[in-house]
Amino acid sequence: MSRETRYIQSKERWAEKKKAGGARKLDIPSEHRLPPGQRLTDGFPVLDLGRRPEVSTEVWELVVNGEVEIPRTFKWEQFMELPQAEDVSDMHCVTTWSKYDCRWGGVPFVDLYEAVRPTASARHVFFTAYDDYTVNVPLDKLLDDDVLIATHFDGKPLTLDHGAPARIIVPKLYAWKGAKFVRQITFMKEDKLGFWEIRGYSNTADPWTEDRFA
Repeated sequence: MSRETRYIQSKERWAEKKKAGGARKLDIPSEHRLPPGQRLTDGFPVLDLGRRPEVSTEVWELVVNGEVEIPRTFKWEQFMELPQAEDVSDMHCVTTWSKYDCRWGGVPFVDLYEAVRPTASARHVFFTAYDDYTVNVPLDKLLDDDVLIATHFDGKPLTLDHGAPARIIVPKLYAWKGAKFVRQITFMKEDKLGFWEIRGYSNTADPWTEDRFA
């Protein structure tokens, strides 16, 4: 499937979700939602690098650069003018906990993609956070109908514990692939390992194959 086709299909699925009020359409039966090696939690464990930068929306900005036709630096007000959506998805952490039915709100990645127009040579995306965390994700994995630059959780603005004011949500991969406190998104021709990938974590991070470590 070409990247253009994947992008169009993702936009179509987002439109269907909006018509359905953000309802999730799982690819797998609900009784089989827990990946192997995971345990379900009702809480929401907080994991980060131990640094939680307090960046107000007055000074926050998101730089989007690299292999794009229209590099952008979004101030908060400009970012919030992009299309907004709400979606419900499950979160799976490499430390073996999973949380069902996380209700996120924010900007679908496909709409950011549309705003900056990645070049044909863009194949990977590198995220940098305000706490200096970094992570890499293949571009194709981000062109899905549940990937968000999230600004809200359960209808309320993100708290500092969960990556305020904005974080990345990539539900089909282990949660470390979603950077909290995001400040820069760089589209790249070649892959570049992020913080945990350099330290021995898997580069692909598929929960359903327990793809935890390299």
